[in-house]
Amino acid sequence: MAMDDNKSLGQQASPGGGVSLSKVTLTKSAPSVSLTKQGSVGGTMRVNLNWNARPASTGGGFFKRASGGAIDLDLGCLYEFSDGSKGAVQALGNAFRDHNQFGPNPIIRLDGDDRSGSNEAGENLFVDLSDISRIRRILVFAFIYEGVANWAAADGVVTLFPVSGPQVEVRLDEHAANSGMCGVAMLENVGGELSVRREVRYVSGHRDLDRAFGWGMEWKAGRK
Repeated sequence: MAMDDNKSLGQQASPGGGVSLSKVTLTKSAPSVSLTKQGSVGGTMRVNLNWNARPASTGGGFFKRASGGAIDLDLGCLYEFSDGSKGAVQALGNAFRDHNQFGPNPIIRLDGDDRSGSNEAGENLFVDLSDISRIRRILVFAFIYEGVANWAAADGVVTLFPVSGPQVEVRLDEHAANSGMCGVAMLENVGGELSVRREVRYVSGHRDLDRAFGWGMEWKAGRK
């Protein structure tokens, strides 16, 4: 129980007019990339959520949270491993790591929950990709724990930082009013090839996210 084939690349233009190989931006027209084919499997990958609250009273700063009236935007994921185990890693319910049966170390862990607005680095998940055979799929999500569900003002971005190969960026550039949760990106292992796919699908909460992606877990109300 948890608490409440490489199709295309969206490559970033470099300042000199060429193509930057340091970042891949996933878009609706270019939604997926194979981490395996671009040599990004292995070691520990960092998944970062950052945003800009842009409060009208202060103007804010790029990817900075304001101290007053800020949205508490949280990072988390649903996971399903190859042994059939499922769960969530998130600050809600203090579920800061998975409970896999492959060994003593977590495959997925969350670095913490910054509710003060003082951490300009955002929030980070760490995913162990040293043995991707253990992973079936991981759905990275963001949700607004407190504050108005104003995704346009938050201007969120999730960036995957593999040990090697380009960064993979998913911008939350579509918005839905009154939806507190967004399924951002899906990491999926198909036949030994690990890919990441842009989702950016907005729902009301955890149960709706579970239903939308067919996770099949039971949910109860949680607090942090």
